[in-house]
Amino acid sequence: MHKTAGPAPGGPDSAVPAPAPGVALPRRRIAGGVVAPTVLGFGGAPIGNLYAPVDAAEAEGAVVAALASGVRYFDTAPYYGYGLGETRLGDALAGQARAELVISTKAGRRIEDEAAAPQGRDGFAVAGRRAVFDYGRDGVLRAFETSLRRLRTDYVDILLLHDIGRLTHGDRHPEVLRQALEEALPAMAELKASGACRAIGLGVNEEDVCLEVLPRFPLDCVMLAGRYTLLEQARSSRLMALAGERGVSILVAGPYNSGLLGDARRPGATYDYRPVDPDTLARAQRLYDLCAAEGVETGAAALQFPLAHPAVATVVAGMRNAEEACSAAARMHAEVPSTLWPRLRAAGLLAAEAPTPACT
Repeated sequence: MHKTAGPAPGGPDSAVPAPAPGVALPRRRIAGGVVAPTVLGFGGAPIGNLYAPVDAAEAEGAVVAALASGVRYFDTAPYYGYGLGETRLGDALAGQARAELVISTKAGRRIEDEAAAPQGRDGFAVAGRRAVFDYGRDGVLRAFETSLRRLRTDYVDILLLHDIGRLTHGDRHPEVLRQALEEALPAMAELKASGACRAIGLGVNEEDVCLEVLPRFPLDCVMLAGRYTLLEQARSSRLMALAGERGVSILVAGPYNSGLLGDARRPGATYDYRPVDPDTLARAQRLYDLCAAEGVETGAAALQFPLAHPAVATVVAGMRNAEEACSAAARMHAEVPSTLWPRLRAAGLLAAEAPTPACT
């Protein structure tokens, strides 16, 4: 999962009103009922200065607004701003009742100081630091301890192994997979057994590596970014079926496909963290047109659609500021008419087997 949710939703032109503070969001239990994230999660990459600087007050405002909107699940990673995202999230959540929160972070990279490191490396507007892949046992354990300090907590609810797979590592994939199975995942299982985390899983952008790992190592969940969304379901169908068979929960990240479905008015310019190709843009435009014909904001349909799948526990959207946090919560509560889903399916925009939300 290169960056948890990509560019965040809505923005100042969102047509959806903010929900009243205190509106409750449902929870869905994972890991044998031990962990219960809210159905909408806070994606912490943007407050780690993803793509553009975010000042500390704005970052805190995003977290506070998410809390006021009923969000109790917060996802981050050491990679997000090279520690900045974790630090800001920990600061903003300080003083909250810890037992009410679900916090996830990730393992697989260590953060190092590097005076010459330029701002903008890996897409984060942070200078003087770098992230280095480390899937070794000791590296995972040391990085986890550092994450706890940044987050100002003595445990996390979910620990995810970050960005394994051929998409990220290319020809090194067999070596990385071996180390993940022999060192990183066993270390994470030790942390779970000790109570330092309550559930373990993967945080990735691709289906194939999940299909390689799930039969070989027991996991509680998979955070899959951008592959089971309103825009596309084909590149996750085998995983969704396997997760259902094995009782593994899917945490859907990137529901806007890197910002393509995030704007209230029209498709965005990015998909999979790069400029969108013409065919994908045309598909997104068809979604916008059909949603508009039903009087639905595309972003609301994008957040609500994945939750109809029985394997999905939560949808994690990137939130850069208070306005985006309120917009995401409002989209989760927005009414979506039952006529939208068959219309999208008839247009070839939803897979035949994809479950759709209950009628409203």
